[in-house]
Amino acid sequence: MPVGRPTKYNEEVLKKAKHYLENFKEYGNVIPSVCSLSLILDIRENTLYDWKKQPSKKAFSKILDAIKAKQKETLINNGLTGDFNSNITKLVLGKHGYHDRQELEHTGKDQGPIEVKHASLDLDGAKEAFNG
Repeated sequence: MPVGRPTKYNEEVLKKAKHYLENFKEYGNVIPSVCSLSLILDIRENTLYDWKKQPSKKAFSKILDAIKAKQKETLINNGLTGDFNSNITKLVLGKHGYHDRQELEHTGKDQGPIEVKHASLDLDGAKEAFNG
């Protein structure tokens, strides 16, 4: 027998979550978020993420994934059109793996370290060749 309080997860919660995903603007949201869904459902955000991990709640997991994808899509589109503040857009897209930086990685042969060879100059031989 499971320990703890009974789950609030049911068809009504799933239905509300789907409605939120499709109509997040009706709730006064500019972009969808799990935080807002948590408030609408009156269920802790950590609980929603726990449900996402449970194989028996795949439908809910898909909704959370779709919220993340819709959030990213909304940010990109509105960021590109200038409808969203670029700094805030950049900040939130950072949570989706986007970063405003260039990463240069230099590697040597077979992705190993770069080999540095030191050259020595034979100045005495050069003087003889030049004066020769």
